[in-house]
Amino acid sequence: MPYINISTSSKVCDKKKLLEEISKLVSSLTNKSKRFVMAKLDDDCEMYFDDQEPCCFLEIKSIGSLSPSDMAKPISDFLYEKMGIPIDKIYISFEDVSASMWAWNGRTFG
Repeated sequence: MPYINISTSSKVCDKKKLLEEISKLVSSLTNKSKRFVMAKLDDDCEMYFDDQEPCCFLEIKSIGSLSPSDMAKPISDFLYEKMGIPIDKIYISFEDVSASMWAWNGRTFG
């Protein structure tokens, strides 16, 4: 944890680089080791958000360490900088998951 799931209507040329960079960003914003950040990207998706312009939906799940009001702007700015998606075409969903509901390495965290 954390887990980042990105869905976008944009085509991403260097997917591996984007996933690595957003993992580093979320690691720094949550103060969690990059070693435990998992990121997924679904690009070139059929999506609609008021019109046919590029848009993005990002889900972030973590056991604690989420501060949506502090994280929304840097993440939106990152997506605009790296993918060219205007920040008014980005939704971000934050979910704080109980440690007893998250498992890794064969056991839950709590």
